[in-house]
Amino acid sequence: MTEYQQLEMALQRLEAALEAAGLWRMTPPEASAFASQQPFCVDTMTLPQWLRFVFIPRLGALVEAQGPMPARCEVAPALETYLQQANVPADERLAILQSVEEVDRLVTEN
Repeated sequence: MTEYQQLEMALQRLEAALEAAGLWRMTPPEASAFASQQPFCVDTMTLPQWLRFVFIPRLGALVEAQGPMPARCEVAPALETYLQQANVPADERLAILQSVEEVDRLVTEN
């Protein structure tokens, strides 16, 4: 299995984990929110919005184009903090974090 196939599957698991936790279905942010220069668009989106509308689509496009992987991917620490503050139940939080950690690892290792 290629690194792109592995990443595609990891992104699918992340989407499923977010959906199971009720963090997938949401209204898209305004177009101006995507112009943020802040990490994770923290000034214009919630972290789940950023995952749903920025992170997963961008990595999905990278997979489709088989483009070069980013040098680093470290989303899990920020997501862990967010999920704890958002009071996401422990089992759902664990599933989401494991999925993001896998994405982080796959991107960084390749």
